[in-house]
Amino acid sequence: MVKDSPVIQKNIQYRTAGQNLWLGYADGSGERNFNRKSFKYEVLPTEEAIGQAMFDELVAYSKEKTGDIVIILLGGRGAQAMYRIINKLSQTDEIDELLARLHVFTQDALAPMKMKNGLSFVRDFERLLGDEFFAKIKSFTPMLTATDDLQSELIKYLDKLESLGGIDIFFLGLGPEAEAASHLCYIKPNSGARADDIAGIIPISPSILEHHISKFKIGGSEVSPEDEAECRNAAYILTLAPAAILSAKRIVQSIVDASTAPAKVASFARLIETELSEDENELAAQCDANPGLWIRLHNNVRSLILPDVLAQ
Repeated sequence: MVKDSPVIQKNIQYRTAGQNLWLGYADGSGERNFNRKSFKYEVLPTEEAIGQAMFDELVAYSKEKTGDIVIILLGGRGAQAMYRIINKLSQTDEIDELLARLHVFTQDALAPMKMKNGLSFVRDFERLLGDEFFAKIKSFTPMLTATDDLQSELIKYLDKLESLGGIDIFFLGLGPEAEAASHLCYIKPNSGARADDIAGIIPISPSILEHHISKFKIGGSEVSPEDEAECRNAAYILTLAPAAILSAKRIVQSIVDASTAPAKVASFARLIETELSEDENELAAQCDANPGLWIRLHNNVRSLILPDVLAQ
């Protein structure tokens, strides 16, 4: 049985690394009991099978834990098959009890950008999960980016997340980067993120912008020329950071789009083949150079991939 976590409000402090602004807890609290074992993953035959497995994880967790459940949604294609399942069931009363317990958060956002933009995660989640889902869940908290004070809005988001006892299930993907590196959320290589950083505001890069737009278009989002123009004018990315990943009670990762993002093949190979250092400073450097490695430090991960992720 998973028990509710005690709610302990913490003060947030800022730290800069180059042009990146990272937010962490002033007491320096953060997971330090890192897992360094080999990374286990499951190969499932279809995207639909992965979506069902992801949904089954949510249902199983809901049976283990009493009370409310905090989940972090995954944008792009990675969780779309699960969202289709949830959308369909939300139109019935079959999972109403589960939905009524859900506090739903997004994990990243481009800024400044209006939520009604077809390239915003909020609009995409509305399209994929449906009106019934949002009407039945307990709360939905996106990262607000149509503001002149990104830091204050991000702190409000983090305060609510913490007030609910932290993350129960963090749905993650894997984004490809140069030299077979990878990113989780939008934690970029060499951005200076540390294990006790809970969130960050980082300058946008051309590679992330193109990756963001292409994955939305491939995923079926309706994107107007005006939407794309506003998106291309975004200057920053708001993202959850390593401490959020490491503190989650459960991580469910899905990688389903290597056919349209073939660079993920090399990125995943480097992720699973890297030997993690026993030295804490060297390990931090490894994770900074390749942020996809943060998932390997968590001791409760289910990673689901399609066969083409292993193609050479």
